[in-house]
Amino acid sequence: MAEGLPIAIYSANSRFMSRASDTAYEKIRSFILYGEARPGMQLTEERLCEIAGVSRTPVRDAVQRLENEMLVVRSASKRLSVADWSDDEIDEMFALRAMLECHAAERAARRMDENGLDRLRKVNGDLTRAVQLATPDITGFLEANRQFHDLILEYAQSPRLSKLLPALVEQPVVRRTANQYSGDDLIQSAKDHDELIAAFAAGDKDWAGAVMTSHIRRAFHSFHLATRGSETP
Repeated sequence: MAEGLPIAIYSANSRFMSRASDTAYEKIRSFILYGEARPGMQLTEERLCEIAGVSRTPVRDAVQRLENEMLVVRSASKRLSVADWSDDEIDEMFALRAMLECHAAERAARRMDENGLDRLRKVNGDLTRAVQLATPDITGFLEANRQFHDLILEYAQSPRLSKLLPALVEQPVVRRTANQYSGDDLIQSAKDHDELIAAFAAGDKDWAGAVMTSHIRRAFHSFHLATRGSETP
């Protein structure tokens, strides 16, 4: 019995460290995507430990995962900072997202059922109400938009897409500029979703793919306009 005790203690410690690393990852990632972080902001281990509420070892594990997702970068001098993408990187990000989301929409069109259509209509109804307010509800828009695209990914039934897409879709550049998009941009997003639903209802994968590609490219150009506007003195 005594001989097995160290193994049991080691196993318990391993589980604890794994949970602590997961906690650190979720809290730091949330801080970067939805919190006060800004592109280029320096991140010290001390600050990350405060954000995560855990010790340095699980924070280091979390940082490695975030580096793999390209949400944080390390300089030649080993300093950590929030990723600040170049125009070329952002162009590539949207190009890759357009290709992958187009593929997801095509797969979903072949698998969509009435329950899925009803769920998409409900979510897009929430999104439409959020953007039609006198002062658009950006938080509501972002949440409904995420749910809408997550549903398409669910019906695409592709584990590979489920692993690849979130890293592109949840980039903070979108979160930081959504409140700078015009009301027309936000309403157009709801209209694009309506057309996607129509394509899914028809079971037309080519239509669904074309609409999704247009939807993402429109978001790309809206992003660039919003970014240029935000940089104007």
